[in-house]
Amino acid sequence: MLSNMACSLIEHKRINTTLAKAKALKQFVEPIITKSKEDTTHNRRLTFSKLRSKEAVTQLFREVAVKVGDRPGGYTRIIKLGNRLGDNADMAMIELVDFNEVYQTGASKKTTRRSRRSRSSKAAVDTTTTNEEE
Repeated sequence: MLSNMACSLIEHKRINTTLAKAKALKQFVEPIITKSKEDTTHNRRLTFSKLRSKEAVTQLFREVAVKVGDRPGGYTRIIKLGNRLGDNADMAMIELVDFNEVYQTGASKKTTRRSRRSRSSKAAVDTTTTNEEE
């Protein structure tokens, strides 16, 4: 079950499941993603022995490993969605962090640093203009 869920996560970049399965999947898939950062034959065979899907392994090593290459860990995010209507089970969405465009747009925003010196120089310019007008 974890192998199939991991293949779906790699293929779709986000899946909805129960909270317990999402937590188990996170522990299962994060070491596999760490192995994919180094593209060697040995790592590909180890990954294939866990996933059993040739397409998922190639997509993992081509697309996912490129985006997570500089990240030291924490490749997945679990977001709680509430309870399922049928059996009241806790539902969650598990997704790959680097493939969510909503959170990445806010991270690229540049911050400006404001110092007191720039305010005082503006005030000095404003006072000289008012003195010249009088």
